[in-house]
Amino acid sequence: MSGDPLPVRVADLPVAAQLTPHRARRVDLPGPAGPIAALRAEARPRTPDETWDAVALLVPGYSGSKEDFAPLIDPIADAGIGVLAIDLPGQFESPPLPGELDHRSGPLGALVADLVRAEVGAGRTVLLLGHSYGGLVARAAVLAGAPVRGLTLMDSGPGELPMGPRRTRLDVLEPVLRRRGLEAVVALREEAGDWDLVAPAVAGFLRHRLLSSSTVALLGMGDALRSEPDRVPELVATLRGRRLAVLVVCGMYDDAWPVTTQRTMADRLEAEFAAVARSVHAPNVENPAALLDVVVPTWRTWLREDTLEG
Repeated sequence: MSGDPLPVRVADLPVAAQLTPHRARRVDLPGPAGPIAALRAEARPRTPDETWDAVALLVPGYSGSKEDFAPLIDPIADAGIGVLAIDLPGQFESPPLPGELDHRSGPLGALVADLVRAEVGAGRTVLLLGHSYGGLVARAAVLAGAPVRGLTLMDSGPGELPMGPRRTRLDVLEPVLRRRGLEAVVALREEAGDWDLVAPAVAGFLRHRLLSSSTVALLGMGDALRSEPDRVPELVATLRGRRLAVLVVCGMYDDAWPVTTQRTMADRLEAEFAAVARSVHAPNVENPAALLDVVVPTWRTWLREDTLEG
């Protein structure tokens, strides 16, 4: 790592990122406060023996959305696994739940667990992936009994977001969001150059997405990120009891939860671990090809093992 002075260079970033073209359909799923916005893509394997009745359910992070997984959708579907990427309540095109506390990992995890049960009820095996705050939500879903085949935690951690640039940003922007609203937050993020590294069209989308999100949801999720307990022991017990597969993957230069913290979490979970080169906190848009080289073979191995056990 020391040989590369810049973790991610502009030239390394995919030009389209969240706007990457894909074959997924925009769908609405049942939710407690209104429809959950999602992108669904059916598996389209290259050969008949490469398909399973399986779907990867992808859960975005704090200020993210289903579009964060756009570069992954077609490659995963081409590998024989369907895709269902969602907006959590209050993110972009999904309406929020009533209060800030409703957007903590527990209530959101229960909601995701219900989505998993619906997919399983339709005859699909579910591979659950959560990114950043979505990882805390995904593990809460598993702890709530979501019947998944495997869990992937991407750029997430064992507990609250530790001190660092992302934690500081939450601390600074929280009172601005509460008192002055989303437009003031967007103005401050533009002033800080948060979107300078992405293509202008992508930057426009990111601004629009943030302005379309719910203040209540962002406040609730932001508070949860700064107070989430370490639930790894509970998760270990659940994983062992249900014999679930786990993968921990992160950007090699993650500036949220340190890579060493995530590697230690993987050890505690007895999980596979991988760090994705040339990426920081979002390998799904910063280096999707390298991320796919990790997750797709891992998921296919889990599904083959499941078939042999069945």
